[in-house]
Amino acid sequence: MALNTIDELIEDIRQGKMVILMDDEDRENEGDLIMAAECVRTEDINFMVKHARGLVCMPMTRERCERLGLPL
Repeated sequence: MALNTIDELIEDIRQGKMVILMDDEDRENEGDLIMAAECVRTEDINFMVKHARGLVCMPMTRERCERLGLPL
């Protein structure tokens, strides 16, 4: 299987595309679906939940969490 370069992945993310980021075979040997948070649509979250069946994570600053009333 041909894999993309890091530069290609970065460009795809900049264009709002979802990519699969793979780790090493000797680690967990899995992939994560990632995309730029500002580009995520409802359909993207639905795809992640339906097909990836894992956690949907989004990093946020402390300030953003406080504005949203999220516990830290």
